[in-house]
Amino acid sequence: MERGRPRCTRGDSREGRFRAGVIVTNVICAVTNENFPSRSIFDETPAERLFGSRTVSGGSVTVPVMREPLVNADADALSIVLSGGSAPLPELSVDVAARIERSMASARSAGTRRAYASAWRRFETWCTLHGHQVMPAHPATVAAYLVGAADTLTVDGTRAYAPSTFGKWVAAIADRHRATGHDNPCGHEMVRATLAGIRRDYASAGERPRNPRAPLLTSDITTIVEYSRRSSIGWASEVLERRDTALLLMGYTGAFRRSELVALECRDVRRDRLDGAHVRIRKSKTDQDGTGAVKALPFTDRYESCPVCAWVRWLQIVAAFDTGGRVAVIRILSRAVEFDSHICRGTLPVVEKRSPLFRSVRKNGNLSDSALSGAAVHAAIRRRATRAGYDPVTVAQLGGHSLRSGFVTQAFRNGAEAHAIMRQTGHTTPAMVETYAREHAPLVGNAVTELGL
Repeated sequence: MERGRPRCTRGDSREGRFRAGVIVTNVICAVTNENFPSRSIFDETPAERLFGSRTVSGGSVTVPVMREPLVNADADALSIVLSGGSAPLPELSVDVAARIERSMASARSAGTRRAYASAWRRFETWCTLHGHQVMPAHPATVAAYLVGAADTLTVDGTRAYAPSTFGKWVAAIADRHRATGHDNPCGHEMVRATLAGIRRDYASAGERPRNPRAPLLTSDITTIVEYSRRSSIGWASEVLERRDTALLLMGYTGAFRRSELVALECRDVRRDRLDGAHVRIRKSKTDQDGTGAVKALPFTDRYESCPVCAWVRWLQIVAAFDTGGRVAVIRILSRAVEFDSHICRGTLPVVEKRSPLFRSVRKNGNLSDSALSGAAVHAAIRRRATRAGYDPVTVAQLGGHSLRSGFVTQAFRNGAEAHAIMRQTGHTTPAMVETYAREHAPLVGNAVTELGL
């Protein structure tokens, strides 16, 4: 046996399956009690003499790190320990090791990583306050954590957390344990039964029910768009109107998620002489690997509600600002003819293909260089609905998802089949689409309308 190599022992324990770790941040590390310092059961082992530890950024989990990296001066290589203790230690260059680290970190979306990090910090804080061991956590610790949160009330006496939140917390705890080579406590029957019991208690009490966003139907979209155009005064207001109108009409007809809308670049939308506009979705919530999809935005009979016209009008602003800044935008708006007919088949402005399509607009009318955020889409829909005269209760139920749910609801009301709707929404099963019908169009296809009362 080589000196400095972790001693392999025989046995049937689960921990025996884990033999080493990887020098990366926020990545999976398969390790044993012997070579993971935070779990050591010996005073000092060969692995402990070989490995140190460091803190993972965004959390307090320690991962094994070479105390003295085995660097080959000639090849400038860094030896890292991969899972599978029987294999010889490979020598990888620093660049290759860093590339592996980045790839493994990208296995989850940035939003998921942030959510998991936040959930783990909350669990760590709770364990510290109550004197429980954080890593590895006992299933009873996780169960106590969940019931404690379930019993937490707000100042008005309602449940502070929804059942879906508990599911996210459990996923984060499980992910962190797997990433550090520990047994997953969340897979224990105690945790599963506790979570199921909490959900049943919530359902029995009728507390924290699912509260989906209210849909915006075709009449709502046209009303809001019409008022936005009619009430625009001044060039800065008109810039914002063109952007919001494009968001509303493109988001509605394309059944986009707000994350898909804000991720669009100018190159992703192209005009088709027969269909209208083809929008390529490079990646989405259910397509993290980037297989991609194309959505068609049709030419419509009415120019006021034509999504392709709305796209062209906003594209004119983007092209003007990118080439001449604020002065060019003011010039194009001052010389623009009245919008009283289709412009979707005219000459398209030339834009930087990789620039964001939807951007934030400052109060002075200038466009930002970065893409619009999902929260900004949410705020824009509520702001436009408020100005169009919708009551505060209705506005509070609106959000970025109102465009997508509105498309599905209106399509069902107009007699479209589930599979036809799925062509545009990208849903993989009819059951997901039917959820919108049950919540927002419960009379569509319902035998209750055939009772003859």
